[in-house]
Amino acid sequence: MKSGIHPDYHPVVFRDAATGKEFLTRSTATSENTVDWSDGNTYPLIVVDVTSDSHPFWTGAQRVMDSEGRVERFKRRYGMQ
Repeated sequence: MKSGIHPDYHPVVFRDAATGKEFLTRSTATSENTVDWSDGNTYPLIVVDVTSDSHPFWTGAQRVMDSEGRVERFKRRYGMQ
């Protein structure tokens, strides 16, 4: 790889805004906010709206569409049957 053309790839802590769960990973994202991690180091903190800890698909709270399809409902509503 060429030197000097790639962004800085460093450890970052991501926090789920809904649940507060944090995880340490590597990213090119940066932040002014920091957090002290359990290993004794300080890392940039990035707060995100949704992670697998709060996403409805992964938590099992995903809504199921009704058995009637959208097209059929549209046709029934506007008399196109």
